[in-house]
Amino acid sequence: MVAVSGDVDSQTAPALRDALLAAGGHPSLRPCIVDLTAVTFLSAAGLTSLLDATLHARPGGEPRIVVNGTSPVIRPIEITGLDEELKLYHSIDEAVSSPNDP
Repeated sequence: MVAVSGDVDSQTAPALRDALLAAGGHPSLRPCIVDLTAVTFLSAAGLTSLLDATLHARPGGEPRIVVNGTSPVIRPIEITGLDEELKLYHSIDEAVSSPNDP
């Protein structure tokens, strides 16, 4: 699991991207869980990091992104239409218990 907190902006997004790409390339059976519930700001650079990790993950290994309904990450994800591209969950339990895609 990758737990993220605080601002995800142009300064911190590269480290997030690197962590997600490393986790997405791991040959484990379970996708990486990305906990964004403690994120206070998500910039375009942060969105790009999430999308890059999804696009470069092994098949079925796309990150499962955990957000909560009041999180400041929801709005930028929805405005950009990335809610259609990213696998979003409302809790860690939901993300963990969701079956793997074929």
